Amino acid sequence: MAKQLEILNCTVAYNGFFRLERYQLRHGLFAGGMSQELVRELFRRGRVAAVLPYDAVRDAVVLIEQFRIGAMDAPTGAWLMETIAGVAEPEETITAVAHREAREEAGLRLDELMRICDYYPSPGASSELVSLFCARVDATGVEGVHGLAEENEDIRVHVLPVEEAMDMLEHGIINSAMPIIALQWLALNRERLLDLWAD
Repeated sequence: MAKQLEILNCTVAYNGFFRLERYQLRHGLFAGGMSQELVRELFRRGRVAAVLPYDAVRDAVVLIEQFRIGAMDAPTGAWLMETIAGVAEPEETITAVAHREAREEAGLRLDELMRICDYYPSPGASSELVSLFCARVDATGVEGVHGLAEENEDIRVHVLPVEEAMDMLEHGIINSAMPIIALQWLALNRERLLDLWAD
């Protein structure tokens, strides 16, 4: 059967800030039978909520800027413009994560959440599953630097007109998956959201 999976062995290769597991496995082949034994490493990461806050009255989005080690070799530098995001704690709902992270990372209250999609950013190596939302917000007075001191967060908040954010996307200034997907979705749904949320 093509979609059969057989785990032969699993060991923890690293367990620190993140967890890395090493698997010996076989899987079913589309032509029938089973694959040869494979060794694969899995970056074990849980559910993530990401949210693009949108103020329809101002036709503006709230983005955050912070240091990201994965981008330290990028020509544009390691400080990325992103959506608000965070990992779910055990037993925490994904919508609760979105609300918590908005408060922690931007000092922002979300009025309404609209689900954009759920997606795996890098399923060849990671178990992370992102639930991406757009949120109705009032961005009045939203500014400054936020984040939890105990997590060494240093997060700058930006309130940007949608056209400016789209220009940053087009010119590669916004270059990580969450805001790219969220802003492309907003481009497709902006008129509908203006009708729903601009009162």
